[in-house]
Amino acid sequence: MNRINNDERKKKQKGSKEKIKKEKRKPKRESNLEENIPKQKEKPQKTKEKNLKKQDKKTKEKKKKFSFLKFILKLFLIIMLLLGICAGIFYYKVQENGGGIKGALITLLGLSVEDVENLDTINVLLLGVSQDLDSTLTDTIIVCSYNPKNQSAYMLSIPRDTFIGNNKNAPKGTDKINSLYAKSPQKLLKKVSDITGIDLDYYIVISNSALIEIVDIIGSIDFEVPIDMDYDDPTQDLHIHLKKGMQKIDGEKAEQLLRFRHNNDGSSYPAEYGDNDFGRMKTQRAFITETLKQTLVLKNIFKSKSILDTILKNIETNMDVKEELLPYIPAAVEFNINSIISEQLPGQSEKLNDLWFFVHYKNETKKLVNELESKISN
Repeated sequence: MNRINNDERKKKQKGSKEKIKKEKRKPKRESNLEENIPKQKEKPQKTKEKNLKKQDKKTKEKKKKFSFLKFILKLFLIIMLLLGICAGIFYYKVQENGGGIKGALITLLGLSVEDVENLDTINVLLLGVSQDLDSTLTDTIIVCSYNPKNQSAYMLSIPRDTFIGNNKNAPKGTDKINSLYAKSPQKLLKKVSDITGIDLDYYIVISNSALIEIVDIIGSIDFEVPIDMDYDDPTQDLHIHLKKGMQKIDGEKAEQLLRFRHNNDGSSYPAEYGDNDFGRMKTQRAFITETLKQTLVLKNIFKSKSILDTILKNIETNMDVKEELLPYIPAAVEFNINSIISEQLPGQSEKLNDLWFFVHYKNETKKLVNELESKISN
């Protein structure tokens, strides 16, 4: 009996323990349920908050973009307003300075109408130089005279082989006028002045490289090449290959054109045009004339600063460019380029002591210069 009773007691105790365990587990499940319920309720709330934050961020970004666009628009309007004011001031100044291309140049160069109106005739020796073997020689020697009061001008070419020695019976290579440049441009200026009788105070030396750059800034020159040109000189790295007829001459072709005298087979310009040096000088004057004509047009006005900067960077001169040269540029736009009188020093080629020279005629030279001076003075 006792044993039975003990077994029943143990069962009761075991049942009680299991009941207690169940009761302990029950509140935990309820607790977990309670914890899960708010979590399920909080999840949509967090998603909503995230969406609101995203929308807020997008709104801010849109506002920033709109503000930036407003700033750009305002800046653009301010720039346009300033440009309009500047254009208005420039137009007023141009009209005040006479209007047209001349007025625009006077304004751009910072000159006054009085500066241009009070100009006198200017005589300049223009020298074009190139590297000939190991020395620098003048391929181009031209006296240029311009009278801005009556808009007249002339060019007088001096052959580079002009004899300047004292003894025709014993001439040397240094007795050619183009050799003087290596000694001093001032000596060359004085010798040309002595030969022609023209009062020359200024010289301008321009290199072939500068010529190439200037022509390329203009954009090429329409020019009638008088003959087929085919010449090669490896010692000078000079190669001339141009076809006869109208064509666009860029900087590289300009150098070829201005340095040509004869072809590889010895042929040259026709006699009626002017053989060898005579033909070259005629071509040089014609090309300079066309370059001036095509430079002084409206489309190139705003290139004038680039052209001027290139000239100033590449020329050698004894002129005060700002004071003595710049004022002539606005005056020259009214000049009829076709009216330029083009001549060359009177004389003939002679072979002296197995060397070819150009011997000028003194009396004919004096007569020609007097006629030229008279034509541009009246």
